[in-house]
Amino acid sequence: MHVLILGSGVVGVTSAYYLASQGHEVTVVDRQAGPAMETSYGNAGQVSFGFSSPWAAPGIPRKALKWMFQEHAPLKIRPKRDPAMARFMMAMFNNCTPERYAVNKERMVRVAEYSRQCIDALRRDTGIRYEDRQRGLLQLFRHDAQVEAVAKDMRVLSDCGVRHRLLDAQEVTAVEPALARVPGKFVGGLHLPDDQTGDCHLFTQRLADHCREQLGVEFRFNVDIQRIERQAGRIERVMTSAGALSADAYVVCLGSFSPLLMKDLDIRLPIYPVKGYSLTLPVIDDGGAPQSTVMDETFKVAISRFDDRIRVGGTAELASYDLSLLEKRRATISMVVRDVFPEGGDMAKAEFWTGLRPMTPDSTPIIGATRYDNLWLNTGHGTLGWTMSCGSAHLLADLMAGRRPAIDPQGLCVARYAA
Repeated sequence: MHVLILGSGVVGVTSAYYLASQGHEVTVVDRQAGPAMETSYGNAGQVSFGFSSPWAAPGIPRKALKWMFQEHAPLKIRPKRDPAMARFMMAMFNNCTPERYAVNKERMVRVAEYSRQCIDALRRDTGIRYEDRQRGLLQLFRHDAQVEAVAKDMRVLSDCGVRHRLLDAQEVTAVEPALARVPGKFVGGLHLPDDQTGDCHLFTQRLADHCREQLGVEFRFNVDIQRIERQAGRIERVMTSAGALSADAYVVCLGSFSPLLMKDLDIRLPIYPVKGYSLTLPVIDDGGAPQSTVMDETFKVAISRFDDRIRVGGTAELASYDLSLLEKRRATISMVVRDVFPEGGDMAKAEFWTGLRPMTPDSTPIIGATRYDNLWLNTGHGTLGWTMSCGSAHLLADLMAGRRPAIDPQGLCVARYAA
């Protein structure tokens, strides 16, 4: 079967890898000059399987109102006359009940834990390296109320078999020794030892090279995807700047831009672009830098270690498709890394970046079939695109081949929104 994949971010390239590994002829098309040049380029660097949690959680509507008046809030809303933003916010708030949170959390962890198995196997099978570390993630709490609130997440983690341990203020320094240099800032933390870190851009590039050289995948870059044409319940072709492209099956992996392409096919994807920012700075003191990933729960900022760099990612901004770099957002993530690892990196040489996370209102990706029998979706992964990419792609490849997948796909396809 010839499969045409639209999008060469981490989700598109991992989809190409698993489909080609199963013997399919695969072509990947993207408007950029190479793989992982948009959302996958400068993400937070965490592969956080156990940390997979819905944004829509009990108490978030009240917190969102409070954050509007805080300088360093994790969520910022730039009001626009945008019906899509209003629909997304309403749907997200409707998922903020304890019942919906539990359902969505289980779905996310189901995909993420499977993805952990898949990326470990991929690393063994391909031998690719991407400044990766397998040393876990530490979620840091500044207040006792945060420690109490994490109890519900720990119950889900236990139910899903995810290893975790709640640490006190002294124990967090055993996991991240540099935290001993900022005593009194944190009351404790949740350690997830099976989480990982690395450079997503490097991972995607090297996996794309492997797909091309070892599996025969064709990549067509600098090609604008214009529209999809259908006929009699099937996709007939994709119109691009390079002409019409046809295949036996089509997979949409376009992140935040997926809804724009699907609209003409009468498929409503409740995906909204949530803007995130990152800084990448050189390490100047190894003893004062993180050894893996820490997540500051108060500011929702992740700080990850590469070989000789620190990646700091955070803030969520609802601003449609605007990609302007705002200094106010830089100030927030700069403040957090200075506060947590004041001696670790060279802030004067930091690279500032922004990208659009394709968020669904329930934070769960959209994986699987559509009403068209040869059109498939693998999109809407939000802040966890890399975390869920391998599991999502392996699941999709099995579904497309009619194989029984390793995990239950229930509740993951777009049909859940119709219900």
